[in-house]
Amino acid sequence: MTIRKNFLFEQKMAEELEKIAKEEGKTQTQITQEALKAYLKKKKREKRLEALDRLAGSLTGKIGDIDIKEARGAYLAEKYGY
Repeated sequence: MTIRKNFLFEQKMAEELEKIAKEEGKTQTQITQEALKAYLKKKKREKRLEALDRLAGSLTGKIGDIDIKEARGAYLAEKYGY
């Protein structure tokens, strides 16, 4: 399904779009769609990388300045007299 949309471009941008479409042998709509798809792909990748960065700290075994393994070892030593 396609939907018709009308956009306003600055004169220079409209000329560039027309030039690129002619060089590529594509319609201006195709060039615009490809550019939008590339932009959306880039944004999606950036969001994934941001999420990965947020997770990175949790994969070290540390919460803030506390090492989970050390804290658990200290707890067990205190509880069981190790």
